[in-house]
Amino acid sequence: MRNGQTSKTIVSMAAAALLVTAGCTSSGGAGPAGAPAQEQGPVAKLSITPADGTKKVAPDTGISVKATGGQVTKVAVADAKGRAVKGAVAADGMWRPRWPLRPSTAYTVSAAATGTDGKQVTGAATFTTLKPKRALESGMSPLDGEKVGVGMPVQLLLSRPIAGQQVRAAIERSLEVRMAKPVEGAWSWVSDREVQFRPREYWPVGQKVTVVAHLAGLRAGSGVWGTKNRSLTFTVGPEHITKVDAKEHRAVVREDGEVVKTIPVSLGKPGTDSYSGVMIAQEKTADMVMDSATIGEPGEYRIPTKWNVRMTYSGTFFHAAPWSTGAQGSSNVSHGCVNASPANARWFYEFTQRGDIIEVTGTSRKLEFGNGPTPWAKSWEDWLAGSALGKPVNG
Repeated sequence: MRNGQTSKTIVSMAAAALLVTAGCTSSGGAGPAGAPAQEQGPVAKLSITPADGTKKVAPDTGISVKATGGQVTKVAVADAKGRAVKGAVAADGMWRPRWPLRPSTAYTVSAAATGTDGKQVTGAATFTTLKPKRALESGMSPLDGEKVGVGMPVQLLLSRPIAGQQVRAAIERSLEVRMAKPVEGAWSWVSDREVQFRPREYWPVGQKVTVVAHLAGLRAGSGVWGTKNRSLTFTVGPEHITKVDAKEHRAVVREDGEVVKTIPVSLGKPGTDSYSGVMIAQEKTADMVMDSATIGEPGEYRIPTKWNVRMTYSGTFFHAAPWSTGAQGSSNVSHGCVNASPANARWFYEFTQRGDIIEVTGTSRKLEFGNGPTPWAKSWEDWLAGSALGKPVNG
């Protein structure tokens, strides 16, 4: 009977163990104290577009990050070198970079979401942007690090014609102008391959300006994409304003409002009148040959000249003219240039910065807009009308 009692004891212990186990692992009904069990929420799942491994993605494509069963809490984008891309979620719900992505570049999207269960999940996708079939190249002026005059515009020159207000507006939006002393300015299209920036008034003396053209990845037409960003920084030197009076035959040169020199000059004779208008010193060349063939009059003259300061594309210069010193200060005998003595021309050449203002009055021939960088040939209102955005930039 001892063995029978032992068997009953084992059966009773096993039954008790089963009851305890069943009470601990129940997935529904009442808990140990009759309380309802807590239900687990769904685990969040992330979906990233472009998907991992996607190639030939357009650089202006938005990035979609969605979470099912939760909420997206983080989106970060970096290139293959780990450099972060600035951007944010736009009104259309897509994450968009502040500036276009670069062509032919790999990017990784890192994302995180929190599920309704309170747990965080992460995901990542790497994609590569397309290689452009046709590239938009560019050049800029002034030179990086250059000190310029108060009238100097910023010039962006493009390798392909840009048609349509929408594309022009996109290019203007890609151009960043940072100023140490913020002033109002605007971009204006002077041709289908060139857009310029000028302040409303002349630059403040001492101004420091940085211009960044975020052109890499910018769509500039069917199959045409910008491939390279450009940047430059320049400073504005003393205010040099020279007023040339064709009737008085003199040039009055001022620095920061004070007269520093008065120069006897001779301007264009009747038939080859000089241009009247507000010009800038475009370039300086110590020695060059003036050849009438460049203005469609071969054989009229071919003369070596010194201390040349260019005022127009068409060939107007302030330069030394030893052959006309007898007329300088009394009559106009040139072929359209501003003639001065060798000593005065050299002084002016050495004094002048690119972008200095040279204003000519007293002639019957008006400066045409586009005959060189001529931003001051237009009123502010007319200049602003040349902007695809139609509004000024406040630096």
